[in-house]
Amino acid sequence: MIQKIYFKTKDYCKVKFSFTPEIAATVEILGLNNDWEHAVLMSKKKDGSFAAEVNLPKNSTHQFKYLINQAEWLNDETADSFEPNEYGNTNSVITI
Repeated sequence: MIQKIYFKTKDYCKVKFSFTPEIAATVEILGLNNDWEHAVLMSKKKDGSFAAEVNLPKNSTHQFKYLINQAEWLNDETADSFEPNEYGNTNSVITI
């Protein structure tokens, strides 16, 4: 799930990511701000879900994917849209 919180006086939006994979020890978000090398590590919650908060600039679009256990790439089904990537798959897209 993706939740966007806009601030009238700020030039960014706080985005809350929540993701519940079937089995996972770690979940990371890659691709935000076009950064596929530096991951946002999500925190594991008691219910088995993972969560993270990220500030993203207003009027921007970001492709991203979740990396599960440093091995499996997954999209967020609640993303705003999906774009093809260079590996013949798709990336999740969030528009702020």
